[in-house]
Amino acid sequence: MKTKSLAAAFVILAVLGSSVFAQTLSPDAPYQALLHRLDQQECRIQELESTRRLPSTDQPDASGGRYFSAGHETPSLTADERLRQIETGLDEQAGALNDLQKSLKGFIKPGHGDMTMKIFGRIDVDAWGFPGDSPGANAFETGDVNNDPQNTFQFRRMRLGASGDLTSNMLYKVSFEFAGGNKTEFRDAYLGWKDLPLLRTLLIGNQKRPYGLDHMNSSRFNVFMERPYVIESINQDSRRLGIASYGVSEDLVHNWRFGVYNMRLIQDEGKYRGDSPQIEVAGRYASTIWYDESSDGRGYAHLAIAGTVAHPDGSAGSGVSGTGPFANEARFRHRPEARSASRWIDTGIINGASYYELLASEAVLNVGRMQIVGEWQNLFLQRDNGTGDDLFFTGGYAYVSYFLTGEHMPWNRKTGTLGRIVPFENFFLVDRSGGGVGRGIGAWQVAARYSYADFTDNDIFGGVGESLTVGLNWYWTPYSRMQFNYIHGMVRERLTSTGPNTQAVVRGDYDIVGVRFRVDY
Repeated sequence: MKTKSLAAAFVILAVLGSSVFAQTLSPDAPYQALLHRLDQQECRIQELESTRRLPSTDQPDASGGRYFSAGHETPSLTADERLRQIETGLDEQAGALNDLQKSLKGFIKPGHGDMTMKIFGRIDVDAWGFPGDSPGANAFETGDVNNDPQNTFQFRRMRLGASGDLTSNMLYKVSFEFAGGNKTEFRDAYLGWKDLPLLRTLLIGNQKRPYGLDHMNSSRFNVFMERPYVIESINQDSRRLGIASYGVSEDLVHNWRFGVYNMRLIQDEGKYRGDSPQIEVAGRYASTIWYDESSDGRGYAHLAIAGTVAHPDGSAGSGVSGTGPFANEARFRHRPEARSASRWIDTGIINGASYYELLASEAVLNVGRMQIVGEWQNLFLQRDNGTGDDLFFTGGYAYVSYFLTGEHMPWNRKTGTLGRIVPFENFFLVDRSGGGVGRGIGAWQVAARYSYADFTDNDIFGGVGESLTVGLNWYWTPYSRMQFNYIHGMVRERLTSTGPNTQAVVRGDYDIVGVRFRVDY
């Protein structure tokens, strides 16, 4: 099945790639032709305006029905001639627009006439190193206190997808992740409707669960390379199969999302099977309480609350090894906010988990080139009688970022998430034809984040993590950048393997460095 899905994904990649290649052959030609024709029509209109009859001074010619401007001997056009000339110009413009539409259809050929298609993707190339470790960190990564984490070079993301509109008010989106080598997966995969009464936009399929601002932000725009402990631990990989409604107020101040989801992460399996549906209901309400229109959004403030009520199958598999298609979906885990091989915080699958509730809050303040962001999440988990005490997990983070070159973090008021960063000047370095070198510096941003999460309670020793991350971002263009992160942290109160057939509750301290090169299109 994996081989067939991989082959199908590469066929899709080849088809879409050929369409994109065709588009790159001459992407500006139809636009340039249309602009040229519009310029010609504008010149004709200006000529007509300069020779038009002035009612107070123009006099008719008694014989020819033409008009002579006062003080001039050159006759102007008759009304019928003017009308015919304008009609001719309009016909030519209509023809130019028709030619443009035909040319665009040659770039990408949708499945039918009422369908549109937009190709998109991204590439992230990472390098990670572990200059500082400890026996505990070794155990988290390798299961042996004597074996340390290994440096890694990898494709973090390598995605390709398509989205667009269908007949009437329908829409669709599908994207594939190729960074896993022969473990090709899908990400967003849904169909839906927009402009609905009450529900506004309704999507059915694989989509993000609506809690955790750092997860709802696109990874293209997040300030740090990896997400904080609590955000990823509670909402691992974020996307689930479900049906959800999205809305925004007319003044763009308020936006909301709510839906019903299956808890299983199926993007590498394509389905969920089990007697228990393991359903959760989740939602988020957000408000942009201040937005400075006069500065085009260089100042704004945002508040939001989110939560979920989830019903995992507590009677299914338990413990770290209790995985499989019928596993209990109550498990919370994350890497050390870097791309390690193993999860350093991990509760294992919690035996007897019957229900859990999440309450989350988030806040953003942006003033010019500086931004402050914070989130906090509390999770309350109930277990069946005889399987253990109820549990409480919690955590949050806060960061501050600052643009050295004066830009700001844009805000999308429709979704209550970060927008695309646009440098004042793109990065470039070229030889000038007249001698010398031309250059642009791009946009430079520094940032620092503190992160905390506690997933140890009663008989569950998932770990207590703390970390400080310092980041430097160099935005080359709105669609490309380089990121550097240095992370200093520790995980304590974590039950893990420390060697062959041995387990212990340990603490591990660590230092990690990461570099990422990114482009999206």
